Amino acid sequence: MPEDSIRAVIFDIGQVIVRVDVPRAAEALGRPAGLTARHVLDAVERDARLRDFQEGRLTPREWHAHLAQRFGFPYTLEEFRTIWNSALDPTPLLEESLFADLGRRFRLVLLSNTDPLHVTHMEESFGFVKHFPARVYSCSVGVSKPHAEIYRKALAGAGASAANVLYVDDVLEYVEAGRAAGLEAVRFTDREQLLSELRRRGLLG
Repeated sequence: MPEDSIRAVIFDIGQVIVRVDVPRAAEALGRPAGLTARHVLDAVERDARLRDFQEGRLTPREWHAHLAQRFGFPYTLEEFRTIWNSALDPTPLLEESLFADLGRRFRLVLLSNTDPLHVTHMEESFGFVKHFPARVYSCSVGVSKPHAEIYRKALAGAGASAANVLYVDDVLEYVEAGRAAGLEAVRFTDREQLLSELRRRGLLG
């Protein structure tokens, strides 16, 4: 791919831009009933309603009520919101200046499997979001990675053909799905690796 053909860059959020510490939230949710973080994590990951929450078919109030019944915690919705969002570390993995730089030359798109509580928290708390004119959240579009439809929506947000879009994600399955959609995809491992990849493609000075 010619270096000057890139028109847009799509970024995943969790473990790429924002460090995620799910056990921290899980420990707090399980504490009132004496459940371990591991127990809560395993239960949530296997819960069929998690996808409903992440694809917008379940409201935050319904998700809170569902988990309160399942794990026996007494938290109000607002207390639950704070605990749920504590999984998102306030110090990003990538600095905002990187997106300010890239955003001057490329259209930036966020592409994330996420839920309404996390979306509201990120939009209110993280400065990097403002550099992304297009934001494709699974809970807003009703479909999750690695489904092909969410990549089509991300490409629509990018306003460019797949051959002119770079996609960055930390999950191999999602990177491969992006490649299947025609994107130039990079698997994120750490900040320095990403910066090296961007420089190699001529996207950073």
